[in-house]
Amino acid sequence: MARSDLLIDLVEAERRGDKAKFRALVEAIIAEERSNQHHLVADRLSELITTMGSSELLRDEASSRINDLLLDLVPQRRLGSLQLSPPVLASVEELIEEHQRTDLLRSYGLEPRNRVLLDGPPGNGKTSLAEAIAAETMVPFYVVRYEGVVSSFLGETAGRLDHAFEFARTRRCVLFFDEFDTIAKERADIHETGEIKRVVSTLLLQIDRLPAHVIVVCSTNHSELLDRAAWRRFQLRLELAAPSRADATEFLETLKTRLGGDLGLAPRTLADKLAGASYAELEQVAIDIRRRLVLAPPDGNLGEIARTRIEQWRTQAHP
Repeated sequence: MARSDLLIDLVEAERRGDKAKFRALVEAIIAEERSNQHHLVADRLSELITTMGSSELLRDEASSRINDLLLDLVPQRRLGSLQLSPPVLASVEELIEEHQRTDLLRSYGLEPRNRVLLDGPPGNGKTSLAEAIAAETMVPFYVVRYEGVVSSFLGETAGRLDHAFEFARTRRCVLFFDEFDTIAKERADIHETGEIKRVVSTLLLQIDRLPAHVIVVCSTNHSELLDRAAWRRFQLRLELAAPSRADATEFLETLKTRLGGDLGLAPRTLADKLAGASYAELEQVAIDIRRRLVLAPPDGNLGEIARTRIEQWRTQAHP
């Protein structure tokens, strides 16, 4: 059963004739019913609010196409497994607390923040952090599939975006846009077509309309390419930088414990030899070293095994 505060707000919105607020509250009730496994009630409410306007598609039609638009992943990463700077960690912990204590915030007329932009070079935890937010808030993790959303036919891309957002709005979830600059490009760029500009306008409008129970996380490696209006949409803008020597050492020490054994060289030595590596590369090399150490004969040279894997990384990183 939906909470009393939502029902009271729903009646007040209807009395005031506030259709946008009324719809947002119904969507919040649908999301709550889904989280309580009351799917029949949620589906019925979805059908009712979707058929309120003749221009909207039926919910079941949108759901039947959603697999092409969103990838539903089971979140595996936890916040404690990530190497984050203290300011970023503190901000993310606050966000998670807000969504875990939404009832208290709403009793004071407040909503949790739900729009996050992650900026930084590749391989330094943006996708993993989005996944960890989903894991810590215990909600589904949906990744937008650009190959399904972006169409070569004029007008279709904006419509597909609408379907994806309509699906997400009635679910408590994390909605993740990787490489956000791919679809939210600067509209003032003279080289961009009118179609792209319409897509960006649709995208930003949909982000504005997302209810608080949907956490939208967008990541970018090229923030300079983002439309300037996109920046204003995000309540949290976090930078995930490449690891320093100290960060790399600490991360490798954590990996050594997690992987349950020697890495051939001391974490500090490994960090020095892997200078310039991202967190993803550090993890990949460490796992690779550990794999070869496990398979090595008892009299194998552990240090030599580690140095060989490091040299392979250097060759691949700088061919």
